[in-house]
Amino acid sequence: MNEVLKVEDLCVDYITENGGYVRAVDHVSFIIKEGQSLGLAGESGCGKSTIAYSLMGLHRPPALISNGRIFLNGRDILSLPQKELRAVRWSEVSMVFQSAMNCLNPVVTLEKQFFEIYKYHHITKNRAEARERAIKLLNLVGIPAERITDYPHQLSGGMRQRAIIAMALALNPKLLILDEPTTALDTVVQREILKQIFDLKNQLGFSILFITHDISLMMEFCDEVAIMYAGKIVEQADCKTILHRPNHPYTYGLKQSFPSLRGEIHYMEGIPGVPLDLKHIPQGCRFQARCNKITCICKEKEPVRSNTDSGFYFCHNPLKYEEEQK
Repeated sequence: MNEVLKVEDLCVDYITENGGYVRAVDHVSFIIKEGQSLGLAGESGCGKSTIAYSLMGLHRPPALISNGRIFLNGRDILSLPQKELRAVRWSEVSMVFQSAMNCLNPVVTLEKQFFEIYKYHHITKNRAEARERAIKLLNLVGIPAERITDYPHQLSGGMRQRAIIAMALALNPKLLILDEPTTALDTVVQREILKQIFDLKNQLGFSILFITHDISLMMEFCDEVAIMYAGKIVEQADCKTILHRPNHPYTYGLKQSFPSLRGEIHYMEGIPGVPLDLKHIPQGCRFQARCNKITCICKEKEPVRSNTDSGFYFCHNPLKYEEEQK
């Protein structure tokens, strides 16, 4: 399979008022292939959304990409001028944001908002043709054709989110970024919408980067999962490995923080402490202050990458299942 997205050694800094910086994304690399879905999980503030905005070229000052390359369909988008980058958005990569109500123009109908997309990207300037295209997309996500003349406030939260998904797919992008797309919705509607998105992925053939802190949702829909902590990917593997045999203590802690939806009831342990302050990165492992497997080397050296059959992890003391999790 061809690579749709390749991120190499990406660093994103936030410039502070005194001329210093805080590194929100620290040497992150991953690949998404055609038709693949990759989940990016972690606590709030770990850098997930910063990566998403960087992939779209939507990061704004004080954010600054200080290192790395981002290849989208083989092109390094960081080298593109703004005019070309704007043309790439929604045609090659699109994004479903967290809050649908904030993404939709409250004083413009769905029909007109679809028309603006098609007009800007030179697909059509014919309103009738744009309307026909929009109705087909709305039908794909379960919105009746007659709702195309509605304003956003006339739609329920679930329908607004579906409308955003339809707009994100308007130009048949190869990659769809989902940044906490169902956060404000109830659990039943969340699952319905996510199932619809991934059914469309199989139907239309695009790839997905799914960003969330809810690892249980990720296990149900993604092919692989990357776990982020304090700006770094600490583990990446297929869903089966992450669910049943995670290597990193942080991955295990995230998994244990959610109730089991199926199977045996387990004790929810959670993760002690609070996420790391990125202004004060300690020597050694970033997770040391919250880890119950810490040893002397964790305070002295940063972990190096260890490869496995299904992925990789960064940890001096990976979990040993024969001894600890029988």
